[in-house]
Amino acid sequence: MIAFFLRMRRRLARVLFTAAAAALPVLAFAHGISAEDRERMLSGGYLQYVGLGATHMLSGYDHLLFLFGVVFFLNTFRDVAKFVTVFTLGHCITLVFATFWGITWNYFLIDAVIALSVMYKAFDNNGGFQKHLGMASPNLLGMVFGFGLLHGFGLSTRLQQLPLGDDSTAMLLRILSFNLGVEIGQIAALTVMVALLAIWRRRPSFERLSFAANQLLMVLGALLLLMQLHGYLHDSDPDSFRFPEQEHRHIHEDMDVEKTVDPSRNTL
Repeated sequence: MIAFFLRMRRRLARVLFTAAAAALPVLAFAHGISAEDRERMLSGGYLQYVGLGATHMLSGYDHLLFLFGVVFFLNTFRDVAKFVTVFTLGHCITLVFATFWGITWNYFLIDAVIALSVMYKAFDNNGGFQKHLGMASPNLLGMVFGFGLLHGFGLSTRLQQLPLGDDSTAMLLRILSFNLGVEIGQIAALTVMVALLAIWRRRPSFERLSFAANQLLMVLGALLLLMQLHGYLHDSDPDSFRFPEQEHRHIHEDMDVEKTVDPSRNTL
């Protein structure tokens, strides 16, 4: 019997890994501000920013995975509303203020930390703090608010890739329009998530597979982390690295990398 369960566990692990690996190419291209979006926003009105915010959230796999983890075990509408409100408040603060004041960072690194938040929630859902660390889970409401601030900062780095203009009033209205779209997209996604989870909880399979579902969530978070770190290390835009292109070239000049060949020896 024990051997049977061990075989089933290994098979389940292979299934989870295969599913996560199959999803990775979709995740890799689902998130971000495209060149077409940037061009469209040059003459776009506020409604276009609302639409962009909604589609950005609906394609924001990292934000949606985290929200899925947050509402996974919430049984009442009151609990869902409480945690979602705290998360929304957090990401609105950093989205609006960081964008308006031009506070930014390398978005690959921010998204890597957001991926860690997905892994954190899956670890917490499976009782990881109690099982592996011998401690109670940190205050969940506070953690959701803190991660909301982080997710909003991630959204801000994407929004700052758009032409927001120089007029402060118009810029603020564009930011608020984008933020409104994000909230609309979040409500739409959460409606589907909460409805599906409510249906699933009534079935016996929920008890059997809830642990595996959160394990899959953790695997997806880990793959997103690797994807973002890979993007950071192989970024095609040199100026988005910690060292601008000019500094990178100066380092090579200081090392005389381009002077390692002595052409005068050709005449020997």
